[in-house]
Amino acid sequence: MVEITFAQLQAWLVAFLWPLMRISGFMLAAPLWGHSSVPNPVKIAFAVLVTVAAAPLLPPLPQVPLISWASLGIVVEQLIIGIAIGLVMQVTLAVVQATGEFIGLSMGLAFATFFDPSSGTNTMVLSRVLYMITLLMFLAFDGHLVVLEILVRSFSLLPIGLQGLNPGAFEMLARYGGTILISGMLLALPVMGALLVISLSLGILNRSAPQLTVFNIGFPTSLTVGLFLLMILMTDLGRFLSRLFAMGIDFIYRLLEALAPLA
Repeated sequence: MVEITFAQLQAWLVAFLWPLMRISGFMLAAPLWGHSSVPNPVKIAFAVLVTVAAAPLLPPLPQVPLISWASLGIVVEQLIIGIAIGLVMQVTLAVVQATGEFIGLSMGLAFATFFDPSSGTNTMVLSRVLYMITLLMFLAFDGHLVVLEILVRSFSLLPIGLQGLNPGAFEMLARYGGTILISGMLLALPVMGALLVISLSLGILNRSAPQLTVFNIGFPTSLTVGLFLLMILMTDLGRFLSRLFAMGIDFIYRLLEALAPLA
């Protein structure tokens, strides 16, 4: 008869629970796995599957009782690390959403919105289309596999039971949020610049010929030119997204190094 002692049971639970907290935090914040369209049982099952696969690769765990305040602190610490990694990818993919917002406003498509259940707000159709294209490109570039590899490797870079995290890393993460505005504006700038010139020209035309109202010729012109420029923009979107994904992955490594507590 096989006998299992309390110490063995606690060791098994600890080896599973603590890594599961970091992976679950990542699943909650990551844009692909944490999407509202993915059922919660699927998210839980996938987190458990990744935890079981990563458990043999973990470094030695701290000798802390499972039912203790120290164990609760480790659980919170793992959740914070997982959420931080997921937020980096969330910010990285949000760049194209900002691009869609900028271009949509310039084209006069601000009224073309629908309710997005994942964010709980109204989102422009163009922004949603670009976001879906970005998710498909992320899968095509095997970005999801790279991020999962980084998540598993994070247990070696940031072992469980660090006794605290570096607060400066969270400021670094907050500053990375500026990528949404900077990169999003860089991607949208060619289309926005051309549409701005058209709007300026139509304004001058309306002043010189008042019978040619902006509402009659302005909106069709901006919409037609905007769609044409979007077709041109799509030809270079793959190169831009590959650089964007590489920048996000590189920042995850730098964030994990920065989260290590100061000696």
